[in-house]
Amino acid sequence: MQAKILLVDDRADNLLSMESLLDKDGYRILKANSGKDALKILLHEFDFALILMDVKMPVLNGFETATMIYQRERLRNIPIIFVTAFSEDEATIFKGYQAGAIDYIYKPINPEILRAKVSVLVELYMKTQKLQAQELKLTAINKSLELEVMERKASEDKVKQLNYKLLENIASLEAANRDLDRFAFMASHDMQEPLRKIRVFCDRLWSKTRDVLDDDCKNDLNRIVNAAERMQNLISDILAFSQLSAEKVSFLPYDLNDLVAEVLSEMSEDVRMKEALVKVDKLPSLPVNPGLMRPLFHNLISNSLKYCKKGIPPEIQIRTKKEVTPLNGGEGQYCHILIEDNGIGFDQKYAEEIFGMFRRLHRSSEFEGTGIGLALCKKIVEQHHGYLSAQSKVNEGATFIISLPVEQN
Repeated sequence: MQAKILLVDDRADNLLSMESLLDKDGYRILKANSGKDALKILLHEFDFALILMDVKMPVLNGFETATMIYQRERLRNIPIIFVTAFSEDEATIFKGYQAGAIDYIYKPINPEILRAKVSVLVELYMKTQKLQAQELKLTAINKSLELEVMERKASEDKVKQLNYKLLENIASLEAANRDLDRFAFMASHDMQEPLRKIRVFCDRLWSKTRDVLDDDCKNDLNRIVNAAERMQNLISDILAFSQLSAEKVSFLPYDLNDLVAEVLSEMSEDVRMKEALVKVDKLPSLPVNPGLMRPLFHNLISNSLKYCKKGIPPEIQIRTKKEVTPLNGGEGQYCHILIEDNGIGFDQKYAEEIFGMFRRLHRSSEFEGTGIGLALCKKIVEQHHGYLSAQSKVNEGATFIISLPVEQN
């Protein structure tokens, strides 16, 4: 699919310059030499990856044109990047963000910056289109299964099998919709740029006023900075989760003793600060993806360090169950790896909920985190065709059980 880009500028030489810079990347370029012409084009075509628009134009300037574009429902998701020569005019920049812009490019245009920013938005657009196509495909599959169930009601056993498949596809569709909505809402480019501006202007404000602000004002400013940092961490975790969902996983035999040793070496400072005791029994070699297993063990060990009891050094034991058993009716054999701690634990009724996206059992003021870590762990184990579960009691520690296939097809 060829991405479409709309260029809007009242000067033909500027349009030609931007077109020549972007043409080599294979985009389909449409041009308008005024805000009015841009609105005419958008009456008939709306599937643009983005719009590059000059701010200073006669009759309708860029801000006025953007406001009119976003008045139409079907055009509100098209990102707009303004092109301007007013790089230091903060009032103009703010006005542009109010009009709906997600970014600025300053004249004279740096070709590498232009192509990089356009590439990011086009990639996001293409991924969104693929996710929407997948959603339509899953909907079609569900409809097909519903018809098949109606046609084969005479066979009770077949009806049960088809109902099971139908429920699985419905659950997959609902999960895909939830992940798509959350990812599009939280990790889109128009969220990252304003966040960067917040942090930049907070730093400027601190540099200019730290000698004259009273303690209350300093505290308020510090809270703004901390909130922006937490939001940045949240965006990073969401992007990691979405990338994991799209990855194709390959497996190779790997000694888990070496892998856990590498993880603990990276976490040595955290372990030392917590005065923790980490005991690792002999672990097996299993077919895994080391690049995914490292963040799995890192997150689970970090959780044990984080949710420790006050005044009591954490004790963590990593071991393997001796028996290798079938699991949940699945085919093949599974090896069970246990990560046990002596922390604050949790009520067993939350053992399934804790693996949900953004699910937290404690306030962020008590324990830092984004609520995505365990969801990421579960996704990693599922990518290995395994299962992740938890057992715990309040104030009696927690045990996380990683069940992995002994063999991978």
